Amino acid sequence: MSELAPSGMELEVSHETRYAYAAPVSLAHHLAHLKPIDDTHQRRLAFSLDVEPGAGQRREALDERGNACHWFTLAQPHRRLAVRAVSRVRVMARFAALDAEASPPWEPLAARLRYQARAPFDPAIEYALPSRYVPRLAVLRTYGAASFPAGRPVAAGAIDLMHRVHADFRYRSHSTQIDTPLAEAFERKTGVCQDFAHLMVGCLRMLGLPARYVSGYLLTRAPGDSAEMLGADASHAWVQIYCPGTPGVPDTGPAAGWLDLDPTNDLVPGCGHIRVAVGRDFADVTPLRGVIRGGGGQHTLTVGVSTRALGPVVAKV
Repeated sequence: MSELAPSGMELEVSHETRYAYAAPVSLAHHLAHLKPIDDTHQRRLAFSLDVEPGAGQRREALDERGNACHWFTLAQPHRRLAVRAVSRVRVMARFAALDAEASPPWEPLAARLRYQARAPFDPAIEYALPSRYVPRLAVLRTYGAASFPAGRPVAAGAIDLMHRVHADFRYRSHSTQIDTPLAEAFERKTGVCQDFAHLMVGCLRMLGLPARYVSGYLLTRAPGDSAEMLGADASHAWVQIYCPGTPGVPDTGPAAGWLDLDPTNDLVPGCGHIRVAVGRDFADVTPLRGVIRGGGGQHTLTVGVSTRALGPVVAKV
């Protein structure tokens, strides 16, 4: 399945998170990954972040992977917290010219990234290693290997793996929690977009191939398509596979060599996916997390995400 789209789309996202605590919180420190990436293929036109009650201290910076982060502190007692981010983004189709079959074979790439004393360091190797939510699991190697016979182009193998994950696993809202072990999600063959992404990332890494976890947003319906997209009413997650030298994959900038794949919806993202952050897994790119003093040990969490298209972007001829 391919996402039908014009050359670009202008999108607006509203992401609101609300906490209600059982008792007053006297001190809170929070970290947010809510500001979309700004690069050649995704231009951030506007962004606002509102916090209630107002944050006493607040700062913005880039993390070690180039993701925009906001840190804020609330020192006044509060029983409710509301964080609302509104973004306007212009997304251009990055992979319209993708030729997956012309991608380099996967074995030399995996071999090049194995540890060798005094060999040149490739930053992508970090994403071939296990991480907090994506441990090494033998079942993932077995499952992933079926998509990567000897000599297969790496991008073609990854797309085949995406098709299989989408076909073999069932999407069901609230069927897992973020701390549900990956082995359990694989056994149950049911999960949400985070599980689909972690599973596919794990399969690729077990074969020695670098894969990144992407957090972002998704149009409820793909541009030009009547099919409803899964995972569109909350933060979405998908995968990037490292396949440098593949025709149609950007070869410059921070995203050089990385191909996006969405196993939840079985497509190569076009103009309906907004990238917010990339990391090893969900732990690196959690939309909002923090530590609090007080709160009574219990809270309720409500998250609402709305993504809408403001109009197409027409390329100049």
